[in-house]
Amino acid sequence: MTTDAVIVDVVRTPSGRGKPGGALSGIHPVDLMAGVLTSVLERNGLDARQIDDVLLGCVSQVGEQSGNIARQAVLAAGFDESVPAATIDRQCGSSQQAAHFAAQGVIAGAYDIVIAGGVESMSRVPLGTSAAVGGSPVSPLLAARYPEGLVNQGVSAELIAQKWGLSRETLDAYAAESHRRAADAAAGGLFASQLLPVEGQGADETVRPATTVDSLAGLAPAFRSDAAAARFPELEWRITAGNSSPLTDGASAVLIMSAESAARLGLRPRARFHSFAVVGDDPLFMLTGPIPATHRILQRSGLAIDDLDAYEVNEAFASVPLAWAAETGADPAKLNPWGGAIALGHALGSSGTRLLGTLLAHLEASGGRYGLQTMCEGGGMANATIIERL
Repeated sequence: MTTDAVIVDVVRTPSGRGKPGGALSGIHPVDLMAGVLTSVLERNGLDARQIDDVLLGCVSQVGEQSGNIARQAVLAAGFDESVPAATIDRQCGSSQQAAHFAAQGVIAGAYDIVIAGGVESMSRVPLGTSAAVGGSPVSPLLAARYPEGLVNQGVSAELIAQKWGLSRETLDAYAAESHRRAADAAAGGLFASQLLPVEGQGADETVRPATTVDSLAGLAPAFRSDAAAARFPELEWRITAGNSSPLTDGASAVLIMSAESAARLGLRPRARFHSFAVVGDDPLFMLTGPIPATHRILQRSGLAIDDLDAYEVNEAFASVPLAWAAETGADPAKLNPWGGAIALGHALGSSGTRLLGTLLAHLEASGGRYGLQTMCEGGGMANATIIERL
C-alpha cells in the first residue's frame, strides 16, 4: 500500500529587496529562517520533537549562511536538540528539491513528519560571495569538456530570447504583467494565508504595481560585456533588470507528512504530492531545463498539459517561462496566475517552497485540482512537481 505524502501548511516571509536597506536586510538569515520554522509549529499545534527531519535549501552557503544553516536555524528556533536538519543546494531549485526529498521520504516510509523549505539573504550574502572566497569550480576536466567556457545566467537568458525569437517588447510586456498579477493578488488578500509578517513588513517589497512596458523600455541591457558580445555577435541584448527577477531576501517552509499522521493529529491535508521529476539539460543555455522536466513529469504522471489547472514556472528571467510556454503549448492564463519571481522576488534558496505555496493557494482559491511547479537551475537542471489539491 502506497503512503501519500500530503501538504498541511506553507509559511513564508514577505519578499525583501536583496540589498542594504531592504526590509529584511537587518535580519540574520538564520533568524529569518528560524521565525518561519517556529511559525510552522505554532500554526499547527506541533511539538518540535514530532518532526523527523528539517530539509532546507540555500545556495550561497558561505559566511552567515554557512555551517549547515538548516541546523543553525533549527537550534535558533528553539527546536529540541534531537531534531536533525540538512542543507541542500540544487541552485535555484534547492527548496523544491528539499520538498521532493521530504515527500519521497514520507512515501518510502522513512519519515512521518518533515519540514522542507529554504532561505536566502541576498542583501547580507550577495550573489557571487561563494566564488569570491577563492578558487574556481571550473576544474581542468570541466574546462576541457567546455573549452569555450560556460556563461552566466543572464547570457543564457539572452541566448534563450534569441533562439525563441522573443523581442524586447515581448519580454517587457511579460514582466509588466507579472507585476500587475502580483499586485492584484496582494490587493485581494490572496497571499495572506501563507505570509508571516517580519518586523512590521507584511507585504512583498519587490512588487511594483506601477510597472508598465513604457517604464521598462528605458532600462539598459544588464548582461552585455565586450567578451560576451564578441562570442555571441548574434545577440540583440534584451535582458534587463526589469524583465529579470530581483535580488531578494526571504524564507519559506512547507509542512509535509503522511496522510495517516495528518489524520492521527487532526490536521487537514490540503494537497498530496502526485509526481516528481528532475533533469539535467544543456549547461550553456542552462535555463531551458523546465521544458524537458515538464515533458518527463507529464509522461510519468499520465496527465496532459491541459489537465493541469495552474503552472508555476519560476521567472528567473522573462525569457524562461515564455520559451517554456512556447514548447509545451501551455495556456498563458494558467501560467503564474498571481505573478511570478519578476514581481514576487527570487530569494534563491527559498523560491522553491515559495512557488509551491503560491501554487497551492491558487488551486484552493480557484477550485483547481492539479498544479505543476518547475524551476530552472544553475548548471542546466530543473525540478518539476505535480500536486493534487485535496
